[in-house]
Amino acid sequence: MPIDSVSKLSVALKNLKDDNRLTNFLNSLDPAELEQIIFDWPVWARAEQLAPGMDWTTWLILGGRGAGKTRAGAEWVRAQALRPPDIDQRVPGRIAIIGRTLDEARDIMVEGSSGLMAIHRECERPEFVVSRGQVVWPGGTIGEVLSADNPDSLRGRQFAAAWCDEVCKWRYPRQAWDMLQFALRLGARPRQVVTTTPRPMELLKSLLGDPAVAVSRMTTNDNRQNLSSAFFTAVIDQYQGTRLGRQELDAVLLEDREDGLWSRDVIEQVRVDQIPELARIVVAVDPPVTATAKSDACGIIAAGKDQHNRAYILADATNQGLTPIRWATAAVALYNRLQADRIVVETNQGGDMVEAIIRQVDETVPVTPVRATRSKWTRAEPVAALYERGLVSHAGSFPELEDELCDFGPDGLTGGHSPDRLDALVWALTSLMITPLGDSPRVRAI
Repeated sequence: MPIDSVSKLSVALKNLKDDNRLTNFLNSLDPAELEQIIFDWPVWARAEQLAPGMDWTTWLILGGRGAGKTRAGAEWVRAQALRPPDIDQRVPGRIAIIGRTLDEARDIMVEGSSGLMAIHRECERPEFVVSRGQVVWPGGTIGEVLSADNPDSLRGRQFAAAWCDEVCKWRYPRQAWDMLQFALRLGARPRQVVTTTPRPMELLKSLLGDPAVAVSRMTTNDNRQNLSSAFFTAVIDQYQGTRLGRQELDAVLLEDREDGLWSRDVIEQVRVDQIPELARIVVAVDPPVTATAKSDACGIIAAGKDQHNRAYILADATNQGLTPIRWATAAVALYNRLQADRIVVETNQGGDMVEAIIRQVDETVPVTPVRATRSKWTRAEPVAALYERGLVSHAGSFPELEDELCDFGPDGLTGGHSPDRLDALVWALTSLMITPLGDSPRVRAI
């Protein structure tokens, strides 16, 4: 069979997917034909994973965990990189590859199992030049790997296309997005693709409200045949039907709980990009009972207060599955990075051993143990009131933390899980704003 005819047979192959003839058909191909068909994305893609036919500049792909949105984004970039350059394009095409952080962009978008390095035929595969943060295709197209957490890194650049992953996790979503729009100016028709699990944040809402934005939706269940049964047993079955599951699995954009203490509007109104000199900084820790992948996370939140008695959330270093020595090391590292004044740690789970573990990491760190004697709701109420009074700002975006705050009601989180980030935040702001500790503060800029 001539190799040129393989693309024609690709259409027919669609009809063989659920037929016993598929195996026989594939066995009849020589290696070159088989490789071409395997890497012919339109053959294997679901309809929602293919670019819409409408005239669009932005394609927004909303998908649940494991729904195939990363593969869809990577395949679109591959198609742009391998197509002939525009007639008026005098330099090789440049594509922005933007993740929340450089590590996430590299690990997921470039080197991940559905990333750029995995989806090309050998003769087309680009080179990942780690030292320059570039993906370089044989034809000359260059992909620039960038972090949305550093919006200024987009200044002065220019691109013909862009792939933005998990924008709802970006710390400075609007700033990074705006910088990218100024940079999309190469070629006759610059375009961008956004792949993300939805969260109710301002940038996503504005994209959904723009009639010029093409929107595709996909759920985790849509990609079930490519996911392990263990994943469905351990994760899907546990969260299916819950509020968190609707967002993370079904890609549903959820609004705030009516009976919640926090609202996204309040958080958004006081969000800041810059913070003043701070008179006091604390790192609060809510340790888990155990250290397994299924145990509660270790909540680690840093907050500071300026000389006008206004608080700022500075960092969320919460993590899951950490052993005691590892979460203590993470807390001390955050304490040192922010030049904090104290670590506040809840001792309900572990008693005096909790403080002792931190001192094993660094015996010079001031530690204040605190014990919860009231319900989470009761302890959270005065902290939520600080937000309502405009006395607390988030220095950037903290998606997982904000999800917990806005999903917390009298009965806890709707999924029944422990609000570990919220607990740590409550301890941090309580120690700063409600029952301040008596250390002598030191003023420093962050």
